[in-house]
Amino acid sequence: MNRHQLPIGIQNFRRIREKGCYYVDKTVHVRRLVDMGDFYFLSRPRRFGKSLLVDTLRELFEGNEPLFRGLDIHDHWDWSVRHPVVRLSFGGKYDELGNLHGNIISQLTMIEQNAGLDPPAVGCTGPDRLQNLLHGLHRATGRQVVVVDEYDKPILDVIDKPEMARANRDYLRGFYGIIKDSAEHVRFVFVTGVSMFSRVSLFSGLNNLRNISLDPGFATICGYTDTDLDTVFAPELSGLDRDEIRAWYNGYHWLGEEKLYNPFDLLLLFQTRNFEAHWFETGSPTFLFRMMMEREVSPMELEHRSTEARQLSKFDVGNIGIDALLFQTGYLTITGEERRGPRTLYTLDYPNFEVRQSLSDGLLEYLTGPENDVANQGDELGRLLADNDFADRMRSFFAGIPYQWQRTNGPARYKAWYAGVLYACFRTIGLDIRVEDSSSRGRADMVVLHGGQVFVLRVQVQGGRRRRWKGCGRPTGHRTGPGKRLCRQIPRPGRVDPPDRRGLQPGQRSGDSEGGPRLSGGISEGSGHDACAEPPASVSGKAWGARPSGEFSNACLPDTRTFRDPTNPCPARSMVAGFSVIAP
Repeated sequence: MNRHQLPIGIQNFRRIREKGCYYVDKTVHVRRLVDMGDFYFLSRPRRFGKSLLVDTLRELFEGNEPLFRGLDIHDHWDWSVRHPVVRLSFGGKYDELGNLHGNIISQLTMIEQNAGLDPPAVGCTGPDRLQNLLHGLHRATGRQVVVVDEYDKPILDVIDKPEMARANRDYLRGFYGIIKDSAEHVRFVFVTGVSMFSRVSLFSGLNNLRNISLDPGFATICGYTDTDLDTVFAPELSGLDRDEIRAWYNGYHWLGEEKLYNPFDLLLLFQTRNFEAHWFETGSPTFLFRMMMEREVSPMELEHRSTEARQLSKFDVGNIGIDALLFQTGYLTITGEERRGPRTLYTLDYPNFEVRQSLSDGLLEYLTGPENDVANQGDELGRLLADNDFADRMRSFFAGIPYQWQRTNGPARYKAWYAGVLYACFRTIGLDIRVEDSSSRGRADMVVLHGGQVFVLRVQVQGGRRRRWKGCGRPTGHRTGPGKRLCRQIPRPGRVDPPDRRGLQPGQRSGDSEGGPRLSGGISEGSGHDACAEPPASVSGKAWGARPSGEFSNACLPDTRTFRDPTNPCPARSMVAGFSVIAP
């Protein structure tokens, strides 16, 4: 098998074909597009081949027949008919006022000059120039084709600056509206980008676009399939584990029959021969992390996430749905579909190992700061986890993590936040984790399989009221003072409670087969401290030798170690964790 040049970073169809690079034939989809309609819209994550598809359309309608020899569409196209193509691409910078207008005028001027059209009157706006161009091209050469690449970049570049984002959106709304008003001059329109902005907000003037983003018939119009790897890229597979390739990079799904690979990932893998986060490292999801913090979305909530179909297109300036953002940018993909009456529900999940691990790693770095080496700490945590001695290292993960959730939310969100951070810690080092794993004995918040052992983690809220009682240090349950008020004392940090009057050790429930001394953390209602409004969370972990999922015991275990969250200024809402091990 002959090897060819890898088209890394090449988005020009002519260059790929003339240089003999690997090329996955997408013209079968292009032929169906042209046969079925005239106006289309496609959303796909970055680096997924959208720009190459747009350039393929340009070369096809311009009638460059030699480039398509050997491809599906070659024998199904009338090469005697040519159409002028207006290609617009918004790959510049748009973080200052006037950038968008200047970019559009520059692109239109170049198209006018190449077509030999007279320049318009001085002072024409972008929409006016586009209208004059479409009319002039039709008179001179016939109906034209309009293709728009990265249509949403002028908005996404300033999405964290709402006023400028709205200004760019409103400008583009009027600009794209000209295309519909000039429909009699246009043969075919194709618009592509990352996001699916509301038609009302951006495409109100171009509402005849057919959105094929979730059309099963066009699910593979961008990206590579397993079949493509085994045929087109077969010479590159030598020495690479096929199952590992699939686990790392496969999994994107837009309701078609096959799951897809991001082309950029595979091309870099074939070049470097290393399994790395090639695609993830080309972007910066800081805006996503900030939105997750603002909307209190725990990393654990990203797995098996259920959402309505309409939520996946809820995307507008100042009204961006977290599900839409995660899905459209490629950090989550569709893994299930269910009809409930008139509603369609989708299940979202990470597409593959690269995204799952990298997103967790990026979130931890965002929370703890770039100066903290998350990867090295994670590796050490993994080693300590195998030895059941990782409480100290866990403290360093929590150091510097914001505590806004702890101050402003109820115990349920407080619990979810700490569980999410624990989840991200384990995910970033690639551990096998099961979230909310159910068995006949109950449900665990998190199950971690590592080092031949199974760690079952349960996050719970305990202790603490607003009242301030003066404690006496005596066992829980006795009467205090003349008022005979019941002293319900919670153990102080680092203190081993004495047995209660029933003869049970702290940490042992009535009926438990095993019990023992337990170092507890929390705030005593009789300690002289002011308790916060919400009680503290604790994570209790129990570890067994590797057993099949669902065979976990609920018995209290001995030798439990605890630690506090050092970043929490509220003493009544401290992070306390205990982990116990029973040998296999």
